[in-house]
Order: sequence, then structure tokens, then C-alpha cells
Amino acid sequence: MKVILKKDVEKLGYKDDIVTVKNGYARNFLIPKGIGILATESAQKVLAENLKQRAHKETKIKEEAEGLLAKIEGLSLKVGAKAGEKGKIFGSVNNIQLAEALKEAGFEIERRKIQLKEDTIKNLGEYEAVIDLHKDVKAKLKFEVIGE
Repeated sequence: MKVILKKDVEKLGYKDDIVTVKNGYARNFLIPKGIGILATESAQKVLAENLKQRAHKETKIKEEAEGLLAKIEGLSLKVGAKAGEKGKIFGSVNNIQLAEALKEAGFEIERRKIQLKEDTIKNLGEYEAVIDLHKDVKAKLKFEVIGE
């Protein structure tokens, strides 16, 4: 079944994408929750017209994201964490601490848009994260976890 997404859905697609999903997933989850609508011929025509009107705004947003990409990739970020003598962190570092460190550096980025390459960070050292700035622009952020 073809569905037009009304919101970004992780691992499925972005807003206004036409995706093919199983019938039950569309009827029981996407459509009732308002995340997607059925991709009928008339809905696709309305979507095409909306996309034409939004294209100019989209290029401006993408240019801003690319400008932010250049600033973020040149950034060396340090995240502080309490650690033991052997470099093992008490707890772990996650995208919430990374979002707060970015905010202190002057970048307002939602924590949901930050994905760490490792599942959990439990040791001091250098790591890398991917920040989803735009559907076509993804920044690689290198950061260092230091002991406090």
C-alpha cells in the first residue's frame, strides 16, 4: 500500500515522501495516528503542487544546513564525565549530553537528530556522532570524552 508521510518516520522516510508499506502497518498505525495518508491519485497531485511551492523555501533551508555543516565539522567538542582511575565512566555518555555540549558551543540541535556511532560510550576517549541537519545534509561530529 502506498502512503504519503505527514511526519518524518525513522528508518521509513521523511515528510512528504511516498512510501510502500504493508497494508496492516498503514491501516492500523500510520493512518490512524495521522503520520500518513493514503496515496490516492488526487492526494499525489496535491502533494506535487505543495512540493512545487515549497521548493524555494527548501533550498534556503538546505543552504543554511550546509553552512551549519561547515561550522560543526570544524568543531572540536569536549564532553565532561565523571570517571574512575582507569578511564571508565560512571554511567555513560549519550546524545542528551552531546546536545547540551553543542548548546554551550552555540548550536541549537535537537537530541533526536544526533546518532552516536557506538551504542554506549563508557570509556574516556575520542568518538564520532552523526547529526541529521537536513534530509540531504548529515554532519560528522568528532568529540572527546574527558574526565571531570
